[in-house]
Amino acid sequence: VQLQASGGGLVQTGGSLRLSCAASGRTFSRYVMGWFRQTPGKEREFVASISSSTGGTYYADSVKGRFTVSKDNTKNTVYLQMDSLKPEDTAVYYCAADIGITSAQSMRWRGARTIDYWGQGTQVTVSS
Repeated sequence: VQLQASGGGLVQTGGSLRLSCAASGRTFSRYVMGWFRQTPGKEREFVASISSSTGGTYYADSVKGRFTVSKDNTKNTVYLQMDSLKPEDTAVYYCAADIGITSAQSMRWRGARTIDYWGQGTQVTVSS
């Protein structure tokens, strides 16, 4: 499975960006896709996730109400709409796929170490 992320960039505080993650290769019946982010010197942290089978979503408290994760099954693509961006959202964002689970919440609690596939990172910078 290959995950191709895109959509990062530089935006001012309060602005918006949309990240995309296109999946290709082997297909699975049960999986959760989501987004993590990482800043220098810190561990990769969970941002949001969406279940392929139920469409259920889950968000980190820090982004709840500002970010929206969605998917387009016809394009095998997951999106992360980021609104009301803050400087503390500045990070490299990674899309991720966790195979064999159905609960979006599970990705949050299983964490980055159980992720089966990662996309390349895309830089998001929010200026103050």
